[in-house]
Amino acid sequence: MRQTIQPRSGTAFTIKEGERLKVIDPEGEQVADLYAFNEHDKDEFISSGRSLDYNESLKFKKGSLLYSNQSNVMFEIIDDKVEDHDFLLTPCSVDTFKHFYPNEEPVPGCHGNLVAAFAEFDIPEHHVCTTFNTFMNVEVDSTGKIAVLPPKSKAGDYTIFEAKMDMIVGLTACSAGESNNFRYKPIQFEIMPANPL
Repeated sequence: MRQTIQPRSGTAFTIKEGERLKVIDPEGEQVADLYAFNEHDKDEFISSGRSLDYNESLKFKKGSLLYSNQSNVMFEIIDDKVEDHDFLLTPCSVDTFKHFYPNEEPVPGCHGNLVAAFAEFDIPEHHVCTTFNTFMNVEVDSTGKIAVLPPKSKAGDYTIFEAKMDMIVGLTACSAGESNNFRYKPIQFEIMPANPL
């Protein structure tokens, strides 16, 4: 069943090994921050550094693997209509808004929304680190300068992740203006059964 994450909010849920998580951008140009823990060992969680290292790439698309801090595969991207995501930047937070948008009222951001969602699973705040920023369009130029550009995702585009272990997953509809071309929109997701042999 398709579920909707309202703009600037987040949720957490469990997924079993072999199941598939379909993350959908229903309106286009909306980022979804994804984070995950091993359901049976919360000291194991998704790792940007391991994933960048082992994929030998800054780009993630169909066939890419997302690794844990213990070097185990957590997700495989098995279908991807956008093939443009970010695994460099930390989730937006109250401090992010103070830094980049000092004239705006700070909101919890993806970090705060993930912390709140994971609280029901007794996961502490300091364990929420760099997220897989689905649909986020980040460019790094030859000098190392980082630019956050409008997402390339169009209405209805999606990415499908296959779970390689039982996990607790957090997912948001990103709150940062620049990341979403300054329009805050919902994100949808579905948990689909394992692919039959």
